[in-house]
Parts: sequence; structure tokens; C-alpha cells
Amino acid sequence: MRAFFFSLIVGGVLLAGSMAEAVFVDERLADPAEETRAREISEGIRCLVCQNQSIMDSNADLARDLRGVVRERVAAGDTDDQVRDYLVVRYGDWVLLNPPFKMKTALLWVGPAVIFLLGGLAAIAFLRRRSSAGGGEAVQRLSPEEQEELDRLLRDGKEDDRG
Repeated sequence: MRAFFFSLIVGGVLLAGSMAEAVFVDERLADPAEETRAREISEGIRCLVCQNQSIMDSNADLARDLRGVVRERVAAGDTDDQVRDYLVVRYGDWVLLNPPFKMKTALLWVGPAVIFLLGGLAAIAFLRRRSSAGGGEAVQRLSPEEQEELDRLLRDGKEDDRG
């Protein structure tokens, strides 16, 4: 039991050490106001490797380089929009976690809704076709000959069970 708790403690210490590395202390700007601006801008920039994380959340080398570029541009006196524009010119609107609505990015914004609607229409068409093909029709009555054959089979089955 002690070995289990010891392994939990060691694992916790190792995990805490790896989380401490994520702070990126060596990347900070000297001016706290500029550092805050750089971090706020970086939160809106997509990691081009991870794709679903901001460069602040990513440990990828490219994300680290992009954080450095953001800090350089902030330290050079660029406004927030100028920093974003600088990155968009080099990487396109896709580098922004919330790309603007333009003709180039219309598919990013409208595509999921179109796919959802097409899927819904396909499901409705499938269900209608299925119900008209016999799934939704009333049960047909047996003809007198078919009913007589069914009764005979049921009688023969009961007689076999008794014997």
C-alpha cells in the first residue's frame, strides 16, 4: 500500500514539474503591460501544429516561435491589430482562432450549417422513402385460403406438441 502512495506522490511531483514548464518564463517581456498585451493577442492566435489550441496553450516549437514573434511586434510598438495583420499576411486568416467573415472564409463559417442541413434533408428523404415503401402501410388481411392454411399449420403444431 505504501508503494502505491509513493508512486502517486512521485507521479504528482513529475506532473507538477511538467506543468511548471508550460509557464514559459524565458519568453516574458520586461514590461508587464506589454507582456499582458502579448498574452491576450496570443490567446487568439491558432497553433498551426495543434490546430485546435491557441499558441499560448501549445508546447509546439512553432507555437513558441509565434509567441516570440508576437512579443517582438508588441515590443516594437505595434498595435494589437497590426500584430494580427502581420501574422495573417504570413499565414492567412486561418491563423486566427476566430477568423473574420469574408468571401475567403465563408466556407469556414457557413460550411458546418450547410452540412447539418443537408444531413437533415437526407434523413427526412430517407424516412419518407422508407415509409412509402411499405414501412408505414397498414397490415394487409390474409386471404381466406391463406388464413385456412395458417390455421391448419397451427393445429398440426399443437397436435405434435401433445403427442
